[in-house]
Amino acid sequence: MNLLLYLRSVKQLEKRVKGSCTTILVGKKASIDGSTIISRNDDGHEALDPERFVVVNPAEQPRHYQSVISQVKVELPDNPLRYTSIPNSILTNGIWPAAGINSENVAMSATETITTNSRVLGVDPYVMGGIGEEDLVTLVLPYIHSAKEGVLRLGQLLEQYGTYEPNGIAFSDKDEIWWLETIGGHHWAAKRIPDDAYVVAANRMSIDAFEFDAEDTLCSADLEQMITKYQLNPDFDQVNLRHIFGSATIKDTVYNNPRVWFGQKYFNPEIEQDPQDQDLPFICHAKRKISIEDVKFVLSSHYENTKYDVYGNGTEAERKLFRPIGINRNHDVHILQIRSNVPSAIAGIHWLAFGANTFNTVVPFYANVADTPASYKDADGTFDLNQMYWLSCTTALLGDTDYDFYVDLRNSYTLEAMSAYRRIQNQTDAGLNSAANLQPYLAAANEQLAAEAMKRQTELLGKMVISGSENMKLRYNLND
Repeated sequence: MNLLLYLRSVKQLEKRVKGSCTTILVGKKASIDGSTIISRNDDGHEALDPERFVVVNPAEQPRHYQSVISQVKVELPDNPLRYTSIPNSILTNGIWPAAGINSENVAMSATETITTNSRVLGVDPYVMGGIGEEDLVTLVLPYIHSAKEGVLRLGQLLEQYGTYEPNGIAFSDKDEIWWLETIGGHHWAAKRIPDDAYVVAANRMSIDAFEFDAEDTLCSADLEQMITKYQLNPDFDQVNLRHIFGSATIKDTVYNNPRVWFGQKYFNPEIEQDPQDQDLPFICHAKRKISIEDVKFVLSSHYENTKYDVYGNGTEAERKLFRPIGINRNHDVHILQIRSNVPSAIAGIHWLAFGANTFNTVVPFYANVADTPASYKDADGTFDLNQMYWLSCTTALLGDTDYDFYVDLRNSYTLEAMSAYRRIQNQTDAGLNSAANLQPYLAAANEQLAAEAMKRQTELLGKMVISGSENMKLRYNLND
């Protein structure tokens, strides 16, 4: 890299937007219908950063890729698959596709920003001109045919190009879920999530116990040797990647760990844990099967029924102590579901909502389409209530002004909207065999889903405005 490009990369890296997300993974035997589920809140540094829901068709996929942030150049294969994507609307810092499902029903979510430590970076420093969150979905998802293949392709790219930041990435197909975490500039480790397990991950290196020769793990070829050579393992009798490569900071105890604690508390209420515990487990097993609605609730949560609830009755210090999962910086929540009890043509469902998650619902869009509804695709930097991104953000903003007053309206809306979406989905599934042209049939279903979502979100906002007007401070009780 010449000096001019180096200085440009440094400038972009200094001003890049760092995400701070929450991830939930659910194995096929842990989910209510046998689906694999990978999901994430795509959170940003700023409260508002418009996003779009699009399909990238093979002709639209670049063959000569160059990132905006690091300026890295990557030559891509000539045979990309079609895939869904949730890119930024404003491309100042690059595409940032966030997540998607490809035409082989392989899903990817990238990334969960994670942590590291100085011992690791002293051995394998970050690469200024490497790849990062901006790039990963574009470089990997169109070229993989299984979740494991996604791990191997991303691992190869990390070893070849390096990275300038630590990230966790989820991959899934109808049978398997894999979770990869980057280590330093060039290394990585991945673990297959057991079929009967779930994971909640929140901005820390999450993988704990790790066996290098197990069938459910993958990693850089020299990772075990690096640990030994540089004496990186702080434990006497175990290999715990979180201890070796991750962090255990004060920030973790208030920003990261409490989110994992609350998710695990929701799925396993019978287990008592400390919200600040640095060693909350990575792999968990719920007492009951997990639904899409369960995942959405946790990804929208703010420590409900605890003293830490932002909208609750705790002291001001308690309510401000922990970073909530649902937050004003949620840009989207995606739940990528690969179903195994339906034909492969309709197996991939890209559930999606925009904005802060307290006053929105996820919509089950079919992934096997060539285009997406305009109300989810065309948001830009101009405020427009005809775009779901801006409509959702507006509803959340109003709801935040008096959560207790508006929450019953929100609860009724959620029940009715999700029921309506599921009816449309069930009807679409049932009519598959009579569809003459599959993709137009599924695209029409997506249009119906988007119209239903826009209608119900608009109705919710309208009810909130009408009822809230009675409580405005700008009023006087003596009528004219």
